[in-house]
Amino acid sequence: MTKLKFLIQPPRFLFFTGKGGVGKTSLACATAIILADAGQRVLLVSTDPASNVGQVFGITIGNQVTAITAVPRLAALEIDPQAAAQAYRDRITGPVRGVLPDTVVKGIEEQLSGACTTEIAAFDEFTALLTDSVLTADYDHIIFDTAPTGHTIRLLQLPGAWSDFLAEGKGDASCLGPLAGLEKQRAQYKAAVDALADPERSRLILVARAQQATLREVARTHEELTAIGLTKQFLVINGLLPQAETTRDPLAAAIFQREQSALATLPEVLSQLPCDQIVLKPFNLVGLTALRKLLIDASPDEGGKEFTHTAIPFPSLSSLTDEIAKDDCGLIMLMGKGGVGKTTLAAAIAVNLAHRGLPVHLTTSDPAAHLSETLSGAMANLAVDRIDPHMETERYRQHVLQTKGAHLDAKGRALLEEDLRSPCTEEIAVFQAFSRIIREAGKKFVVMDTAPTGHTLLLLDATGAYHREVVKQMDSHSIAHYTTPMMQLQNPKQTKILLVTLAETTPVLEAASLQADLRRAGIEPWAWIINNSIAATTVVFPLLCQRASNELTDIEAVATLHAKRYAVVPLLKEEPMGIEKLLALSGGHQSIKH
Repeated sequence: MTKLKFLIQPPRFLFFTGKGGVGKTSLACATAIILADAGQRVLLVSTDPASNVGQVFGITIGNQVTAITAVPRLAALEIDPQAAAQAYRDRITGPVRGVLPDTVVKGIEEQLSGACTTEIAAFDEFTALLTDSVLTADYDHIIFDTAPTGHTIRLLQLPGAWSDFLAEGKGDASCLGPLAGLEKQRAQYKAAVDALADPERSRLILVARAQQATLREVARTHEELTAIGLTKQFLVINGLLPQAETTRDPLAAAIFQREQSALATLPEVLSQLPCDQIVLKPFNLVGLTALRKLLIDASPDEGGKEFTHTAIPFPSLSSLTDEIAKDDCGLIMLMGKGGVGKTTLAAAIAVNLAHRGLPVHLTTSDPAAHLSETLSGAMANLAVDRIDPHMETERYRQHVLQTKGAHLDAKGRALLEEDLRSPCTEEIAVFQAFSRIIREAGKKFVVMDTAPTGHTLLLLDATGAYHREVVKQMDSHSIAHYTTPMMQLQNPKQTKILLVTLAETTPVLEAASLQADLRRAGIEPWAWIINNSIAATTVVFPLLCQRASNELTDIEAVATLHAKRYAVVPLLKEEPMGIEKLLALSGGHQSIKH
């Protein structure tokens, strides 16, 4: 048996959680094999929207328990959260179709279209697996690839009647909406949440990469889960570059130093957790042989071979900035999951435009607030500021509580306060702050880092939180000459949305999901940026050569399936900090526009 801490005396339930692309699925699959090989009966369950458990094992699994014939005592199940969410929406909207006006039904559907609904519907699906049902009686261990977030668990713990609260129109229903049809399962949900919080039965494994931004996010997840009683947590730092032979490859040496620095400055709350470190492997983590090797604590065998991967000339970031600069002004919004490098790329684009003599306002709502550190200086034509999401959210919460919450009873007010602690609330509050800046984009470039999702924008539109409130207060003459922020985002002549991702399967699928989300809101992304690509660099370290080769399939998917235009930004030896390095990153060495 492995010496890994998270596998010492494992309880019945093991949950792997973390951001997309950190290796949750591979770790969950490898853990399942190790336990099954040790004589345990194991069920592996994936609730990841981008699940590739079947692909990892080389078989089709789907939404039914399927025996992994090559591994005695192991079975797997893939819950499709999108299908679960659609079935859930149909269950709620079916009875009111043809009864309520279409516009009302459409509003209900939108309230049920966000990430909260998908997650709660998935939780609805695997609740039975947590409550000693007949289905799981035959298994010693149940391993979950992707755990519910603290916010979802907290919602499921709420007292009171959600349905009555919503039916009486007491809340904005940004996240309570998905709970409208779940009253019947309250007892089962309580049992499931109790199982999650019991360290004798459940263990959460937080999976991360050795990157400072990623580790900060994991620290927030840890605190959120601890606050609701899920205290038995382990940390796994995955994909660490081994030191061996990095001296032959300057990029490999730089990555090694960067990762070691991130580990040396681990957030304090994480340093208290039992922690395992797993080195990056040179092989694809597909198939039983590879998975069995994943959790073995050994240096990768390079076989004494010499490798070289030569940089591939993909479309560059400078080609996008050249095209952006032709307009002289406009709104540039960078969107994407945490840890993909939005802040750095936003700064690089802003610096490039300012370098050309164009007036630019760069703004961010990044809680990490490292924009000033990224720029490390001032330059002509560039104004920089930061929106404080905590301050804006509190301002918005107080406004809603003083207006909508003023006449609620204690139970209704408690439910409204919980709804206002949802991720949607922060997005709405930050967007309203952004809206004050958006007006400038008619006269200069406004570059925004961290933007609301399409679901949040549609909620704003559908519930009248902003767009319709503005229209309602105007006469017909004013409306004809007025543009709301939502309308500006939908106008491709005024706004360019740049989706930022990595050349890895899960981040690309997540960006594609975000693009579909935005399209529902009538917003068409202008371009994709694939950041930190090894395939766009020249490397000789065998591990990095293999990674570069692995990236090609995902870059091809972006180029041919997802993006109208795209750019690939290479992984650099040094972090692009400071104006000169940001200029180099974005092609600012080219001629300055006069």
